[in-house]
Amino acid sequence: MTDWFAHTVVATGRLPLFCFFVGVVVGFAFIRFSVRMIRARVRWWPGNITPGDLHIHHVVFGVVFMLVAGVAGLVIPVQVTPWRAVAAAVFGVGAALVLDEFALLLHLSDVYWSERGRTSIDAVFVAIALSGLLLLGLRPLGANEFLTGETDPAQFTGAALIVINLVLAGITLIKGKIWTGLLGLFIPVLLIVGALRLARPHSPWARWFYRGESRWAQWRRARAAARERRYRQPIILFKIRVQELIAGRHDLPLPRPPRPPRR
Repeated sequence: MTDWFAHTVVATGRLPLFCFFVGVVVGFAFIRFSVRMIRARVRWWPGNITPGDLHIHHVVFGVVFMLVAGVAGLVIPVQVTPWRAVAAAVFGVGAALVLDEFALLLHLSDVYWSERGRTSIDAVFVAIALSGLLLLGLRPLGANEFLTGETDPAQFTGAALIVINLVLAGITLIKGKIWTGLLGLFIPVLLIVGALRLARPHSPWARWFYRGESRWAQWRRARAAARERRYRQPIILFKIRVQELIAGRHDLPLPRPPRPPRR
């Protein structure tokens, strides 16, 4: 195990990336444990940080960690790998705290334990998956040629592959296939499949191209809805179960805004 780590991570210069990955996982595990203890009202856990009537969300601490670690990463010389790894770990913890409240930032509302709060879990899972693929040595198609190519043809080929990859990823994402589009950056065959197959029923692509009363449009709408019921919904239910096992149930109603004082 030690030899594998030395040859695969340290020797390839991926130690900061590894520390970032660990920081995200540890930070997410800690904050989810913390909020679940707070939600259960466990007496021995410190609870929320609320000076006065102000509730300081953990996204604030995440932004501070990311800012400090980001500046440190710019200041620390490239050859000082251990301290760059420490900065990367702190950046990963900060990223976990920010992404864990991604839904709050997206909706500008405290939706943490509501149905829309699941978006935060999706964001963390995406960050862990993509950084994990990078840690394994996978790169988007054309990235190696573009970054390491010493000749103009190699760099041109790499740039062309990157553009094609991004176009296919954009089409796949617009069709509502988020995981296929993101993972396809590293596994291009997924982008080809995602770009050619039917879009999800409520995706922007479906709203743009599956409208109208023609037989072709009706067939596409019906086919997309049938695929959603048969394949997509069971996967979503399984994902929700995994999310609830890790992060707790997101079933609380949204908090009501305070009423204005009567005059």
